Amino acid sequence: MRSSSLLRLVALAGATALSACATVSPETVNDRVNPEVPLWFHRPIGAMTVEYDRTITADSRKVGEPWERGRPEIDVARRRVFIGSVDHGLYALRAGDGSTIWRFETPSAVQSEPLYDPEMDTVYFGSHDGALYCVAASDGHLIWRYDTGAEVAKRPARDGEMLFFANAADNLYAVDRRTGKPKWAAHRQSALGMEVAGYAGPTFDRGLVYAAFSDGHVMAYDGRDGSEKWAPVDLAADAEQGGETVRYLDVDTTPVVDDGPSGRVVYVASYAGGVVALDAQTGARVWTNDKAVGVTDLLLVREPAHRSKVENDPNAPLVPERKVLVASSASSGLWGLDPQALGRPLWRNRVPEGGITAPAYVAGALLVGTTRYGAFLVSPINGKVIDGLDMGGGFAHTPAAYGTRAFLFSNSGRLLGLHVAPPLEPIQAELRALAR
Repeated sequence: MRSSSLLRLVALAGATALSACATVSPETVNDRVNPEVPLWFHRPIGAMTVEYDRTITADSRKVGEPWERGRPEIDVARRRVFIGSVDHGLYALRAGDGSTIWRFETPSAVQSEPLYDPEMDTVYFGSHDGALYCVAASDGHLIWRYDTGAEVAKRPARDGEMLFFANAADNLYAVDRRTGKPKWAAHRQSALGMEVAGYAGPTFDRGLVYAAFSDGHVMAYDGRDGSEKWAPVDLAADAEQGGETVRYLDVDTTPVVDDGPSGRVVYVASYAGGVVALDAQTGARVWTNDKAVGVTDLLLVREPAHRSKVENDPNAPLVPERKVLVASSASSGLWGLDPQALGRPLWRNRVPEGGITAPAYVAGALLVGTTRYGAFLVSPINGKVIDGLDMGGGFAHTPAAYGTRAFLFSNSGRLLGLHVAPPLEPIQAELRALAR
């Protein structure tokens, strides 16, 4: 079912809600002072089309506040989407229409970010029952279960035969991906009473596992045996010295690793201390942006080189590839930072009230959900709103995307399959129509 007509009715109202919250400061770069034209220069209303809208979560299993958290996992080759729900189930769905292939039941809510393993055709996912599961992607039968005693929600990281994952009790685990047998584990004492809801997942890069904890520390471990490769890096230290009482010291962002101007860096965010870049080999601080506070998710966007005119004039100047570190915060908004210029703010969109999800990068734009104002398509270069929709219920579940397809799971338990039109597509469609 296509719902483009309904989408267009709510898109303008939804986009206006977030765009009205965009802030401009002396340190903010926007398109009035930046002559470079972003990929989404025309910002066409109707860029998002709802291909289908299907209720998944069973009403009989909903308990308490109707929040759906986590993120869909996409199996591109077999056109499947894996998604967990508060109704205790992990679903395997057909990407084309959202229909169910199978459902796996757990003892508690599945508010996690699954990981699909194409080599084994298996899915790894966590549950609030404290376990990490491995199930067959073909029919959902259980292969193994690893009990940790605390909520497992963040996406595991994989290297060869090793699988790394974290739980809500500040434990990091390494297990065999085929059997679930433990290899090593690491733990830090939780900063009781000083953490917000949520925690970081692990990131594997070049032999090291990067992890962050509720006591404000970031660590690097050898992926083979779990030995510490850094001295513990305390991101909460600066905030604690500020003179004011600090309530939240934890680092809830899954580390992001990339090449910086002077070498490999790790991007993380302390809830109270802002966004930080650390040297990937030593843990030394490279830069800090202490204005972007309350950040719970980071996404590094690489915008490819492109001509500065949408018409793709071969004589138009070439805009080089650029990077934007996007930070999501319910308290300070959605930020676009320049990771190659010491985290300098490029733009910020405030959220009037409620929360905001981590973004997904789709067709040159950012797709984000909000708990009260629907979902929005935003330019990663200047933060301007391209399009918006509000189907009711709000979004706490992070979107997922591949190519021009995106998937949104609402707090009311509805899965939306979206098509996102790239910048040239509406223009080319109009030209084709006129030529007929």
